[in-house]
Parts: sequence; structure tokens; C-alpha cells
Amino acid sequence: MVTHLEAALEEDISAHNGSFLPRFVSTGSVVIDLPMRVLKLPDRGTDAIAYSSGTVVGGGFNVVSAAARQGTRVALASPLGTGPNSAQVRNALSAEGIETLFDEMVGDTGLCIALVEPSGERTFVTTLGVEAEPQPEDLQALRLYPGDYLYVSGYDLAYPTSGPVLVPWLETIGTDVVVVMDTSPIVNEIEVEVLRKVLSRVDVLTMNRREARLLGDQLGVRDWTELGQLLAPNRLVVRRTGEHGCEILRTGNGGSVTVPAYPVEPVDTTGAGDAHTGVLVAALMDGQNIFAAAERANAAAALTATRQGPATCPTRAEIDEFMAQCSQGRPQISGWY
Repeated sequence: MVTHLEAALEEDISAHNGSFLPRFVSTGSVVIDLPMRVLKLPDRGTDAIAYSSGTVVGGGFNVVSAAARQGTRVALASPLGTGPNSAQVRNALSAEGIETLFDEMVGDTGLCIALVEPSGERTFVTTLGVEAEPQPEDLQALRLYPGDYLYVSGYDLAYPTSGPVLVPWLETIGTDVVVVMDTSPIVNEIEVEVLRKVLSRVDVLTMNRREARLLGDQLGVRDWTELGQLLAPNRLVVRRTGEHGCEILRTGNGGSVTVPAYPVEPVDTTGAGDAHTGVLVAALMDGQNIFAAAERANAAAALTATRQGPATCPTRAEIDEFMAQCSQGRPQISGWY
């Protein structure tokens, strides 16, 4: 069912004589996060004392809020429910100016417990809710427009209730829409056939080092740069390398290029990868080349890692200020575009 927001979007396009500001449209499921700080992960069958500061909105919210804070037009195409968790999600989306494109479902949003170690490393345990139950009729009714960027998470491709719904729909998306896939930490739980289908349509693939290794093992690829062979020519592959920054590969254009990190003392890395993705895409949508976009994404990830919580991506102005402070002596990255 097309919501009133979709109808308003049609009116907006007509009022501007067919011109349209592209959107970052996310199918990534949003959950409630319960971060718990622990001195170390408990061994199997043991206990650990944890410290929590309460629930926050996380999951797919981390990416969409990161993009929205750059001034990008953002919309969520993922189910929300009728319960208190979903109400908390709705309030957070509204505060960031993010549109919701689907009508609510009966039920509630799931919960993710994040165990955060002193190093900032995190481990997750998640219960699924309505966010993992996209409806085929909602996706089929969703209007995407030329220039839109569509974000897909490996989490949702792996879930048994959402993967079989999302994959056939993704195969119908026109080439005038840019498809961005974040592999997620459970990429190894996505069926090989599904991965090959989705990757053949992906325009921008992003992952961290561990996820790249898992994806390579799943597909029988020894080096992450060989993953580009599974994408169409002239597509982007981004491997986030934490304290080293990120590496970028354009398929069919030779080797990778490293964009160095901005050194910081990490406090919590929970939302750093999502901030990187959201800011990277927002910069690309703003017309920046991939190297400039990666510079901003690295800066955003660095700042995010110095803050407690998952959805702590800095604003556009904060990134500008941080990059200006760090500009002296920073190498200029160049190469193919």
C-alpha cells in the first residue's frame, strides 16, 4: 500500500515540473539497541557484570541518520509496528527528518543487545520483530525514481522472513537507481545463490575486513579485490579497514586505492561502519568523487568511534570542521574516478 507520504512525493515531483531531489531509500531493518559495557565477554556458561545506559534506536537507523545529518533526503522502506519499540523508532526518525514509506504492521520492533568491550569492540545478540517481515505488496508499490540510492543490508538478506521477499524485488530495480549493499557481520549466513544474484545488481558494495573475508570464503574468493569480478564493470567496492581507513576498488579498473584513516582514540565502534556508509553515500549523492567521499566517510567514522552509542554520526558541519583541523600534512588521494 502506498502511504500518504508517497502520494505527497508524487505531488512534489509534479509541482517541480518533473524535477526531483534524489533520495537515500533504505530497506535496512531498524531495531532498538540495548548497549551494555563489559570488561570482557563472558565465557560459555558464565556470567558478567554489564553497565547499560538504556535503550536507543539502532540497526538500520544508524545508516539513515548518518545520511540525514549530511542534509541528504532520506526515506525508510522497512516495516514498523504498533508497539512501544516502534513508537520510539518513529520518534527518532521524525527527529532526523526521515520519511517512513510503509504503513505500520501489528507487532513491534525487535531488540539488539550490544556487548561493548573496553577496546570499543562490540558483539551482538538480536531478537527479530516486524522489521524482519517486509511485505511483497509494500515493496511492489514502492516508487523509486532515477537518481535514488537504494540501501540494502546483508542482515535482511540473511533473515529467513525477509531475504526471500527482498531478493526477487531487487531483481526488478531499474539501472537508473543506484543499489548500495552493506554486507553485514552475518554475510556468511546468506545463501551463495542469493549473494551472486544480489551482487550482480549492486553498484556500491561496502564491508569491513572480517566481512570481506567471510564473503570471500562464502563465494570461494581468496582476495577481497577478486570480489569485484562478481559485480558488473565500473562498480565500486569499499573495504573499511578500521584504524587504517578504507580501500576502494572500481571494478574493471585495476588495483585498489587506500584512503587513510583519521587517527583517534576509540571509545565505542558500534556505529562507525554505518556512519562510514551513510556519509560515503551522501557525499556521492552530493556529486563528490569517490576519493573525496571516502575522505569524508573516514572522518565521520573516526568521530563516531569517539562517542558512546550506535547512532552518533556527526553532522556535515562537524565533519567539515574536523577535516579542516586535520588537513595539515594529510596526503592527497588521486587515481581513477
